[in-house]
Amino acid sequence: MTQTSAPEPELADSDFAIDAHQAAGLGEAVQAYRNRIRGGDMGSLPAVLGLAVLFVVFSIASDRFLIALNLANLITQAGAICVLAMGLVPVLLLGDIDLSAGVAGGLSAAITALAIVDHDLNWAVAVAAGVLAGAVMGFVIGLFVAKLGIPSFVVTLAFFLGLQGVILKMIGEGGSVRVADDVIRGITIDNMSVAAGWILAVVLSIGYAAVSLRRHRIQVSRGLQHAPLSVVLIKIAGIAAIAITVTAVLNVNRSRNPNFPIEGIPYVLPLVAVLLVFWTFVFNRTRYGRHVYAVGGNREAARRAGINVDRIRVSVFVICTSMAAVSGIIASSYAGKVSASSGGGNTLLYAVGAAVIGGTSLFGGKGKPSDAVIGGVVIATIANGLGLLNQASWINFVVTGGVLLLAAGVDAVSRRRRSAAGVG
Repeated sequence: MTQTSAPEPELADSDFAIDAHQAAGLGEAVQAYRNRIRGGDMGSLPAVLGLAVLFVVFSIASDRFLIALNLANLITQAGAICVLAMGLVPVLLLGDIDLSAGVAGGLSAAITALAIVDHDLNWAVAVAAGVLAGAVMGFVIGLFVAKLGIPSFVVTLAFFLGLQGVILKMIGEGGSVRVADDVIRGITIDNMSVAAGWILAVVLSIGYAAVSLRRHRIQVSRGLQHAPLSVVLIKIAGIAAIAITVTAVLNVNRSRNPNFPIEGIPYVLPLVAVLLVFWTFVFNRTRYGRHVYAVGGNREAARRAGINVDRIRVSVFVICTSMAAVSGIIASSYAGKVSASSGGGNTLLYAVGAAVIGGTSLFGGKGKPSDAVIGGVVIATIANGLGLLNQASWINFVVTGGVLLLAAGVDAVSRRRRSAAGVG
């Protein structure tokens, strides 16, 4: 029997330099990108444009929105949801769903907090225990889905209900466990030094430039499809500008009390950035990542190409709940405690919304970790901006739901246009 080769993972949606043919220059690259948009391949563009609109609207509506103190709060608020949404992306890539991710993160945070409070463990050991517990939960979920063939919706709904009971048993109804470690608490309430922030910005800019230019040189030398050098330089300049601008804003003293200065980048920002870089590398540059996209694009073709589909399906749930554990720990750092309701409520809905708003498809096969971060910032910006305007809570739910529905509609229309254009 002739083997069917697995479909290659899609190229980065934001890389407008690449199309069906090699773009010779900036003008041709821009035209190729416009053609991709017309064909329905919009990637995270709607989310980026929506985020820009939100920033303009809220900055006009409130003179406090763009001040350094509020922007630092916005970054802190977005941290946990961005991490959880990043974990959901590989599950969504396979066309599955994990409804238990939020409470899995809450249970992992509870395990971490209790390990410190009740057993006096070092914070690193406690965090490792929490993340390991999350990974085990994902492994069990993955076995039910991949090996027994139970739909992920049913399995994770059962875990969503069951894990809440476990948290309630561990903490007690109405009880809570405080975050007793300064390192974990400092993730969201402490900041890097000004000097460290600038060093991070410079290292990030130089590192991205070095990796991008090296990749471009290798592609040119091997005759592979590549972006024009002008596009590579523009992207390098854009990343550097963002890094320097964010650092400059956050390094300003934003304290309202002159006797207690508050300056520097919140630690949650580099934590999210490290996770984003790591998972971007995994899914864009490794064999495993190619297999995930292959399974998400066409499960049967991937199976015939020799990919262990069941193993891939189990692994994405492990990734999801492990990231949920990290997200839960970040959320507990922000709240200062873990309660029986941690990870419940709208936590999962916001994370799924963040991934979809950022550009990850609910139909599977399309999405990137960066989609989760962009969507997470959109979700946090809505809540933050409406909070500054003293709007009622119901308005936040209505607006967020409307944005999610719009994003899902854009995804469905884009998929239809891609199919009409003969693109996967």
